[in-house]
Amino acid sequence: MKKIFHPDYEYLQPQFDSLLENFKTSGELIGSEKRNVIKVFTVGDFSVNIKSFKKPNLLNAFIYGYIRKSKAQRSFEYAQILLSKGIGTPQPFAYYENKTVKGLEESYYFSLQQDVDLMFRNLIFEPNYPNRDEIIKQSANFFFKIHNLGIEFIDNTAGNTLIKKVGENEYNFYLVDLNRMSFHEELSLNQRVKNIAKLTNDSYINKVFSEAYAPLYGIESDVFYTLLMKESNNFLDSFNRRKKIKKRLKFWKK
Repeated sequence: MKKIFHPDYEYLQPQFDSLLENFKTSGELIGSEKRNVIKVFTVGDFSVNIKSFKKPNLLNAFIYGYIRKSKAQRSFEYAQILLSKGIGTPQPFAYYENKTVKGLEESYYFSLQQDVDLMFRNLIFEPNYPNRDEIIKQSANFFFKIHNLGIEFIDNTAGNTLIKKVGENEYNFYLVDLNRMSFHEELSLNQRVKNIAKLTNDSYINKVFSEAYAPLYGIESDVFYTLLMKESNNFLDSFNRRKKIKKRLKFWKK
């Protein structure tokens, strides 16, 4: 088993080894186990989030074993890049990989279980969430900063931005599920809008978001909003089409 640690947390290896030995039978499960398995464990005075990535098929096992970096390695490395640029994400601790001659068998990403109050998703499904408009505006500032750094967070969906209230009208933001990111010299308006569009097609949220983001970019908020609604609806339509195709494929496999 290959084990790579952040230099500041190498002392945790014995505890992490023990956690993996008991991964299937212990820990608090977060979410479902449909694809990846995420569990939380207590280590000393903090909690560790362990993400076990789904076992790859034969082709992907070879690719991740010999050609591309594993999802666990990319998550670990991208988290360090984000933190170095002042972008919030849970502290990365380590990643483990188990490889055979066939390629990658298993991979795990260890990070801090971040203490937060909500996800961006809450702003969509809870229209009366306290200080909702202010959080949306600060979310726009957060993503403007990310985009200005040339960072394209590909899995920028509503469940992958965590939010923590740290003061009166003050919030911190954290990105999770980091294994798919691209880094550019500069992001165009089209790239920015398409990236934000993955968050929601809620017209009210996108209106408030546009009114905060557009002036920072130097464009009229109505123009930005029109582009954003078009792209968010396109993204939702594409997402729904993919779901239908997957259902049909599962049906025919039966």
